[in-house]
Amino acid sequence: MKPNEMSSEGKNEERLPISANLLIIFGTTLIAVMGVASITPAFPRMSLELGIPPGMISLVVIIFTIPGIILTPFLGIAADRFGRRPVLVPSLLLFGVAGFSCMFSEPIGLALGISPFLILLCIRFVQGVGAAALGSLNITIIGDLYRRQQRAQVMGYNVSMQSTGTAIYPTLGGFLTLFGWFFPFYLPLLAIPIGLAALFKLEVPKPEDTLSIRQYFTQVGIVLRNRQVAGLFLVSTSVFIMLYGAIITYLPFLIITFFFVNSFIAGLVISLISLAAAIVSPFMNKLAQRFSMKTVLLSAFPFMALGLFLVPFAPTLLLLLIPVAFFGIGMGFAMPTTWTLLVRLAPTEYRAALMSLNGLVLRLGQTLGPLIMAVVLGIWALPGVYWVAALVALVLIPIIFVTIPSGSELVKVH
Repeated sequence: MKPNEMSSEGKNEERLPISANLLIIFGTTLIAVMGVASITPAFPRMSLELGIPPGMISLVVIIFTIPGIILTPFLGIAADRFGRRPVLVPSLLLFGVAGFSCMFSEPIGLALGISPFLILLCIRFVQGVGAAALGSLNITIIGDLYRRQQRAQVMGYNVSMQSTGTAIYPTLGGFLTLFGWFFPFYLPLLAIPIGLAALFKLEVPKPEDTLSIRQYFTQVGIVLRNRQVAGLFLVSTSVFIMLYGAIITYLPFLIITFFFVNSFIAGLVISLISLAAAIVSPFMNKLAQRFSMKTVLLSAFPFMALGLFLVPFAPTLLLLLIPVAFFGIGMGFAMPTTWTLLVRLAPTEYRAALMSLNGLVLRLGQTLGPLIMAVVLGIWALPGVYWVAALVALVLIPIIFVTIPSGSELVKVH
């Protein structure tokens, strides 16, 4: 680890040094959000060409997220015992190879006499194994390398990078879908050079202490009984239920069905959410210094609720951009604040364990979101999806009041 990447415990550094470590963190973040954001504009065409009902297309997301629910805690153990790089590098390489292989689902299925959609789901499961650790390891590495205000600054920029990725991917995926539903699966190849860069260039300290399997699960029990952590985990899960259920899975259907546009335009509209989040998330640190991290977190959910509630009422595609932007602003406040609070709560020796649990609840939200909203879709049609999601956002406000203390009252989990 390079000395200039570390800030003193009490020092507030404005300048953020650029290094190979930081670029690898940002690259990993971009890959972590690629697995879903890049293919959602292809869902309507995929549904049509593969003969899959819209309610079942959510399986492409669900099967991808299931490995994260199963494997993430164990990958957290591995990252704490053996180091971050031995887990990160294979994950990136597997993600890239399996993701690209999804392109060949149709010819493989036809050659074997098996449904191409079933082949696609099997390969997506393998890709999900590669993706399982990415969303938690990048946050863990930020916690390892940075301290105090610089950590919050990097976390804000990392969410901005994540939001930039989720802004670019739907647009790029929508454009590629114009040539065929499988063309977005070229994009996972980008994970391979990032994995090689992590292999040769990543410099991150290995935790001094390690947890045995028994100690780890003992610690899990302690963590889950902690009111602060439980509240933050609930926020993480709920945000991803809203994002992956109402926005990523079903907003392309709403845009294409009601406004009669193609997948490229749908991708552009969805990208505005991430663009708005990318703009506001770097300001999270300054707002938290002036008010508090709890206040910043609370402010996120009125924006999200209002945006979700207004989506079905938008009479034109242009006016739809307003509620979409509101939701993006809320995301830009909620995500970096939640992650910064979690990293602050965790000591280095089991930071990967705690962040892997956060990764697990994120995957749970990714999995439950499309399932829940598919049920809502069947009962109340597309408008109901957004009204239920808005209710979820409003319910989080009193939960945060009860579970998350002020910044000065945060106590590390031991």
